[in-house]
Amino acid sequence: MFIIYLRGVAGQAKPLNPQRSLPGTPISHTLKHFPINLRTSMDGKYKEIAEELFTRSLTESEMRTAPYEFPEDSPIEQLEERRQRLERQISQDIKFMNELGGVDRTDDGWMKERVLPMEREYQRVSISGEEKCGVPFTDLVDAAKCVVKALFIREKYIALSIQNFCKTTAHELGELGEKPLDLRIYEEIPETPVDADAPVHPPVSETHPYENQDTKNMPADTGYSCKMVDGVMHVYTKKSPMEKSTELDLPYPDLKEYIADMNVMMALIINGPVKSFCYRRLQYLSSKFQMHILLNEMKELAAQKKVPHRDFYNIRKVDTHIHASSCMNQKHLLRFIKRAMKKYPGEIVHMEHGRGQTLMEVFESMNLTAFDLSVDTLDMHADRNTFHRFDKFNAKYNPIGESILREIFIKTDNHIEGKYFGHMIKEVMADLEESKYQNVELRLSIYGRSRDEWDKLAQWAVKHQVYSDNVRWLIQVPRLFDVYRTKKQLANFQEMMENIFMPLFEVTINPRSHPELHLFLQHVVGFDSVDDESKPEHHIFNMDSPLPADWTEEDNPPYSYYLYYTYANMAVLNHLRRRGFHTFVLRPHCGEAGPVHHLVSGFMLSENISHGLLLRKAPVLQYLYYLAQIGIAMSPLSNNSLFLSYHRNPLPEYLSRGLMVSLSTDDPLQFHFTKAKSYWLGPKYSKEGPESNDIRRTNVPDIRVAYRSETLLEELNLITHAVRTKELDNIDEEDTLSMAPIGAEGR
Repeated sequence: MFIIYLRGVAGQAKPLNPQRSLPGTPISHTLKHFPINLRTSMDGKYKEIAEELFTRSLTESEMRTAPYEFPEDSPIEQLEERRQRLERQISQDIKFMNELGGVDRTDDGWMKERVLPMEREYQRVSISGEEKCGVPFTDLVDAAKCVVKALFIREKYIALSIQNFCKTTAHELGELGEKPLDLRIYEEIPETPVDADAPVHPPVSETHPYENQDTKNMPADTGYSCKMVDGVMHVYTKKSPMEKSTELDLPYPDLKEYIADMNVMMALIINGPVKSFCYRRLQYLSSKFQMHILLNEMKELAAQKKVPHRDFYNIRKVDTHIHASSCMNQKHLLRFIKRAMKKYPGEIVHMEHGRGQTLMEVFESMNLTAFDLSVDTLDMHADRNTFHRFDKFNAKYNPIGESILREIFIKTDNHIEGKYFGHMIKEVMADLEESKYQNVELRLSIYGRSRDEWDKLAQWAVKHQVYSDNVRWLIQVPRLFDVYRTKKQLANFQEMMENIFMPLFEVTINPRSHPELHLFLQHVVGFDSVDDESKPEHHIFNMDSPLPADWTEEDNPPYSYYLYYTYANMAVLNHLRRRGFHTFVLRPHCGEAGPVHHLVSGFMLSENISHGLLLRKAPVLQYLYYLAQIGIAMSPLSNNSLFLSYHRNPLPEYLSRGLMVSLSTDDPLQFHFTKAKSYWLGPKYSKEGPESNDIRRTNVPDIRVAYRSETLLEELNLITHAVRTKELDNIDEEDTLSMAPIGAEGR
């Protein structure tokens, strides 16, 4: 093993602790259960610091900080040398495969023939010495306390909403407490009967999930009742009219507690010494990855080439950020419109002044024929005119610039009950099924303008049988209360929340009350919050903010206001659904533009986010997103047309540092799950480290997985060791920068 000694003797990564379990997580602040003292000299000042930062965000379009780019260019000579080394390695691999004898290259046959040994040995870069982080020990303690406090805040909210928290991080945090964290709540699925030699393809449904469904076979009515109080749903027992109704214990974070935690987070991310520490650690992670690639790139490539019948094109891929209304490309939409004009010219598709219009009449009113249509006349491509113009970007959803065509072809609720849109989605699904390896999570909208939106959406899916084993649904809620309030469609913000969540509680309490919705929700995985983040916010979310029932003004509530009430209702709903239904996650658009506190809300409340561009300007948050391994679905092509040019996109930088990023399409029209994971990734996919990886299925070398796991453990060990070290007792309170241990408790 090749080791670079920077100082002293190379250290070893600390092994994981065995999994421990506890009863359910209480609603009270998680920090109260830990003996490590995380109190700082900033306590009592969080509100003032946060309010100052909030105020600044109302006047500044973006935080002005140093550019944290790390350019990396490879000379032509190095590229040529790598190519020659790669060719030699391939020759050695071919010889090695010939020595092994014949191998069946089909998925199932090859897997049953032999098992590849897990590759654990690779060239590591180790740093030793007392001050391995490159900053004075007092600065390390100061930053470590801030980081640990932030991670505990996130763990509390994620556990409370039954979302998934990184188990590796939870293990390390658990060592700091009197009580270990309950890791059972982060298990995605129970143990499944899928074995290591199972086929890569999961079994396909033999029957359509929407066909021949008898409501008598649905779960019975529980008899509960529900009511929204201060913007959050409450559920009560109601067994008979004569009995007194009692509220069910379905926890969610108190508003006062959430505001206090958010103030803490806002203060931490602008702490100067902490920003410097996190920036240094991020630079270290980038440099370490470049060194890892230099030392191990050929060995990783060789490991991939030893696996037959597996490459990038035939591994399972899931597009986790794609809007259903633009999931088709422009040519597909054009062909469908032309076919519809030939097949259904006399079908009434729109009502105008009380009179029905046929599809042919709609196009005649635009002086267009099927022959005239082209990709250019559709004009749905996001060009440079949409850059920093979200209004023009939204207008691109209208074919030929006509909103009536958008309503006819890419809406679920229209005069033809979403017939064309359903057929088009099914064509996209057929393409996915034919490719076998592509899967998507399509986003459908629920606006909150009326109570029957859920039923209409579910009836559209069931009636047109819009389902595929390759597709799951994510529900996006546009932040458009100000628009609906101006049009007098809503009286207050609480009415919007009721329209969104009341049907979900009703169908969970009694599935037979909304049978189509009950079937549809079995394929819904979570919620999204969408809109233009760059729009200015005229309100600061604090304890003085109006409650949802009192928010009657026409101004839009701020981002964090939307996210908190969406999260709180989802948390209550998840606890209610634990009686036998799957739960939901929160995965909002976050950090694409706008102020940095959007990313703070996402860090506290969301399992994953989409975009995350502004993390490049917030080193503390970027480091926290790394330590918590929060998934970030990034869309460079979409960002290039809206907010950030392609060459400045931070995706490569995030990837090198170890953030959990994925590549997503966002809108193919404008830019060009569950137990199934055990088949796609292997039955041990939920384990930690290289043990979770099956290169025959993932095409990811064990070396890369081991490097990522060990590096994360080293970072977590660095900060947790600094917090619990006994040397804290000997540090003078005046020597610390912003966080001071109090007495003998700080150990």
